[in-house]
Amino acid sequence: MSFRREKYVPMGGPDGGDGGRGGDVVLVADSTDSTLAGFRERRRFHAPAGGAGGKNDRHGAAGEDIVLSVPPGTIVSDAATHELIADLNRPGARVSVGAGGRGGRGNAHFATSTQQSPRVGELGERGAARRIHLELKLIADIGLVGLPNAGKSTLLAALTGAHPKIAAYPFTTLHPNLGVAETAAGITLVIADVPGLIEGAHRGVGLGIDFLRHLERTRALVHLVDATQPPEEVAQAISAVDAELASFSEALAGKPRLLVLNKRDLLDNDQRAAILPLYPGAPLVAAADMDGTADVLERAALLVAGARSAEFEAALAEPAGAGEHRLYRHTPRRPTLAVSREGEVYRVTAAGIERLVSMTDMESDEAVARLQKKLRTAGVDAALAAAGCVDGDTVRIGELEFIYADDA
Repeated sequence: MSFRREKYVPMGGPDGGDGGRGGDVVLVADSTDSTLAGFRERRRFHAPAGGAGGKNDRHGAAGEDIVLSVPPGTIVSDAATHELIADLNRPGARVSVGAGGRGGRGNAHFATSTQQSPRVGELGERGAARRIHLELKLIADIGLVGLPNAGKSTLLAALTGAHPKIAAYPFTTLHPNLGVAETAAGITLVIADVPGLIEGAHRGVGLGIDFLRHLERTRALVHLVDATQPPEEVAQAISAVDAELASFSEALAGKPRLLVLNKRDLLDNDQRAAILPLYPGAPLVAAADMDGTADVLERAALLVAGARSAEFEAALAEPAGAGEHRLYRHTPRRPTLAVSREGEVYRVTAAGIERLVSMTDMESDEAVARLQKKLRTAGVDAALAAAGCVDGDTVRIGELEFIYADDA
């Protein structure tokens, strides 16, 4: 709140400037980040407030946004409602998860023909506060699937040179691993190795849901099977994985898939003769010796190329602007009021009213009088009276409490 003070201008008008808006909390997908580990220790983030307005109608500076980097593939949702906020599935994608509040208006805004020297200045609006949930789904071209100890980590190491933990017992892989492979034609592919699936994985058995969700973003699957088992057990292993993929989601079950029979080096001639006719076209490899793995990579690359072509054709078939939506919501000029009882206190709920109260300077008699007039015009007094509120009762609006007085 300020008034013009200048020589030879004895009756200067109000010249209080507006406050700057607060900064936003923004998430940006950054390809240099690969995990969400940075959010384990620090979980609260606060963007700075805007600057205060000054004399001579000087507006305060806007608060700087605070930008938090997350890996591409991060899904952002509201922790309370579970509503999807954004899917940051490409580098550079960004979303504001906490908007800064509007700066308060200086007293120059409140001058009228009948009130030419208002002593009213608004407080800044409180910025949005929310709890969010971050979930990372790996983005890869090829996903390796199969039962535990099928040799997926060995195949990943053979194809990409990655160094996952490998041992001759189930569940060696406890976390998804990524590797980058290059075909003879120079095509680069990202391959994901997820822990082995077991029966009930789609229901979360063995942390299956945590593993299966990473396969949803892959373009093709390589299904690895231990061929040293008897033929009936090989068939059961294939059916078990197929069932888990189909139970988790139709999209996952419908992905292009290459069946690969592994551990060729451990098979004798009779075992090979028994298994190969059952799965014509399925490559038989020895991942540990890198025998046949180059052929697997080339065939998987063809599946990925087909999936990419289908994605491109689907994008071309969409009408212009089909991927962009604008949602228009009608906002009533008169806020919807709700009065509820909380013990001995009457609670008034209405977004516009709560905002008005929070931005009122309660130290200013003129500002409080303006607030009382606004509340009466908005129907708050009538709603409280209809709810049974009488003189002396406590009324809570937002974080402030008032004593109700019936001036009628």
